[in-house]
Amino acid sequence: MSEPTAGADIVMLDAIELSHAIKSRQVSCVEVMNAYLDHIDRLNPHVNAIVSLQPRADLLTQARQRDQQLAHGDYRGWMHGFPQAIKDLEPVAGVRTTMGSPLLKDFVPAADSILVERMKAGGSIIIGKTNVPEFGLGSQTYNTVFGTTLNAYDQSKTSGGSSGGAAVSLALRMLPVADGSDHGGSLRNPAAFNNVFGFRTSFGRVPASYNDVFMPSLSVHGPMARTVTDLAMLLSTIAGYDARVPLSLRQDPAEFARPLSRDFKGTRIAWLGDFGGYLPFEPGVLDLCRDSLKVFESLGCVVEVAMPDYPLDRVWSNWLKLRAWQVGALLQDLYRDPAKRELMKPELRWEIESGLKVSAFDVADASAVRTAWYQAVRALFEHYDFLIAPAGQVFPFDATVHWPDRIAGKSMDTYHRWMEVMIPISMSGCPALSVPAGFNAQGLPMGVQLVGPNHSEFSCLQLAYAYDQATGWVASRPPPLLSRDRAGDPPR
Repeated sequence: MSEPTAGADIVMLDAIELSHAIKSRQVSCVEVMNAYLDHIDRLNPHVNAIVSLQPRADLLTQARQRDQQLAHGDYRGWMHGFPQAIKDLEPVAGVRTTMGSPLLKDFVPAADSILVERMKAGGSIIIGKTNVPEFGLGSQTYNTVFGTTLNAYDQSKTSGGSSGGAAVSLALRMLPVADGSDHGGSLRNPAAFNNVFGFRTSFGRVPASYNDVFMPSLSVHGPMARTVTDLAMLLSTIAGYDARVPLSLRQDPAEFARPLSRDFKGTRIAWLGDFGGYLPFEPGVLDLCRDSLKVFESLGCVVEVAMPDYPLDRVWSNWLKLRAWQVGALLQDLYRDPAKRELMKPELRWEIESGLKVSAFDVADASAVRTAWYQAVRALFEHYDFLIAPAGQVFPFDATVHWPDRIAGKSMDTYHRWMEVMIPISMSGCPALSVPAGFNAQGLPMGVQLVGPNHSEFSCLQLAYAYDQATGWVASRPPPLLSRDRAGDPPR
């Protein structure tokens, strides 16, 4: 690592490099904070990724406190002095948390979530929030509170979602690392759309306290980063058991900070592709994703086409019931107020109304299907070490379009059907790590999902690390907006 000499150099450091620079006092936390805030001031107006940015004077006061702590030997951890913006679905004490909804536009939580507690305990400074769609619904980040977040590579395109603000902030180096959450692709899709890494973890890996801690949610939390080592380090911070979440995993999260190098010769991988012709894809997506398979073969992996033995239409139809039940249960009280209902986007109202039609027996039946699907996927893992699937069915699309209503001539009957490639993985409960797969002729990114057996996060990180070492997509293909900024040209 070369010694950083200016703000521009500081923001270009990967997170682990930045951590070393701070700990060794090559840079002060105040210098880091100023560098990031200056960088955000220049680039964020072009993409609208970071929202509710806190006053600079307050943030510099916290940065000075971090410097004083370091001077007195009080080193909080590898995130000491990191400027961090938290996904706007996640409560942060004293910081406006809107969830992208006009119903919560003035809501300021009194307490941090568990994830935020852990990031703060590791030394990070919360500078604001990253933008999301309303209540995180949909893989297109827009809302009436803050507006639309634009793609890091093409500001006429969507960032994806719901962790769209997080992914764009990472790609443009406005954050060292980022947090996210994922129900139907909200970590994986924006990572693919912005050429970064996003990790949907196993249920319980990262504890999250919802209204009910005993009914496993389809939504999980996970890290986002520009390198796999950074991704692993953030996971080591946010993972681990918490007594407030009794089903959280007790495995020591320090495992994720171990070296990731591994030999993959003979590793067996199943390529899911279009799931046997079941899913439509925009032209070029499958070809780009198939090209990435050559990299895994060069690592010594054996890649074959394979599929779990279970009807995918049943997985989709029963996911819709579980989705509507879980979304509706959380938001039904807001819906019952006609004035508040009027402020909701149509897709949110549709989810709640669908949930109101789901009976307890429907939920039980849908959960039984989820269990049968898990067993089918588990059986496939008896023959393969990993599964690989595309991390999207379309390339980033027009940011003014709420969601694609057709793919390759096939009509999409819901606002999330165009992301159906994510749903079988979500329903399986398996960890899935989205890695960059390259770019189409228009310079738009895509990714693939590396899927491992339940609780195999470390193995997924190892495979992603080997793949990244062989491809280097993030380092070799920075966003044009960032390149212009680095060259001293005014961003357009």
